[in-house]
Amino acid sequence: MAKGVSFNPAKDIPSQAGKVILITGGNLGLGKQTALDLAKHSPSELWIAARSADTGNAAVEEIKKASPNVAVHFLRLDLSSFKAVKEAAKTFLASVSRLDLFYMNAGIMGGPAVTTVDGYERQFGTNHMGHALLFKLLKPLLLKTASIPGSDVRTVSLSSSGHGYGKKDLLFESMKNKAENLSPIDKYCHSKLANLIYARALAKHFPEITSVSVHPGDIHTGLFSSNGGSWFITMLRLVVVPLISVSVEEGAKSELWAGTARGVVNGEYYEPVGVTGKGSVQAYSDKLADELWDWTEGELEGQEI
Repeated sequence: MAKGVSFNPAKDIPSQAGKVILITGGNLGLGKQTALDLAKHSPSELWIAARSADTGNAAVEEIKKASPNVAVHFLRLDLSSFKAVKEAAKTFLASVSRLDLFYMNAGIMGGPAVTTVDGYERQFGTNHMGHALLFKLLKPLLLKTASIPGSDVRTVSLSSSGHGYGKKDLLFESMKNKAENLSPIDKYCHSKLANLIYARALAKHFPEITSVSVHPGDIHTGLFSSNGGSWFITMLRLVVVPLISVSVEEGAKSELWAGTARGVVNGEYYEPVGVTGKGSVQAYSDKLADELWDWTEGELEGQEI
């Protein structure tokens, strides 16, 4: 079994001075822990993007209390709505002059068989399409920052080892409806496969930005708290996760390492911590990466601010 690298966020994260960091889902769980750890290393600005203003602002206050010298902001973001994503991007772009580290961390698991307001299967629409649109809108700022001498611009996408457990291909025909033929866990795994493959596509199309995906380990977070009646996810939450899960502090190390360590390889998928070669066959398919990129670009055509 591959052994991960030793990584202590307190001493191994280099100074983030001058950097602007954006974390989707930074209000809870892994995202909040990632924010708390990064804030200790003096970024210029730290933005917490979340759907809930209550938990988002609470996270901002918690981070400010722990790191009072860092400018921390809440950004209202609902990834399940293109309109809301565009509003968030507009607010963010009007407020910052650079973006160095973009964590595509937020995600949902399970729930009823419904579509987003834009007609996508809910988990795929939120976990992949919302982030893809946000990247598209922030891309000019990311590339501008990457052109600054000495900059180190990265995107980190939260995937899962579950990317290889569901259906083994990208099911484009099922992503613009409720996908009632698929189980909630299949849909979740499919969205995590998309998150992984999309990071590979970003690395190919924008080599000046280091784009990677990570599996954080099996974490007992709020992702399992609401599942819309899925017996399988209930079993995971009540039986499996408590037996194998690690702490949020431990789980955040994958994201923190990927966002800050030296030697991170553009386009790679990493398991805890810094371990390569653990992805499914699909995870390393350039053909799938091209197909997902082309399909997603077609879906996002005309989505501008």
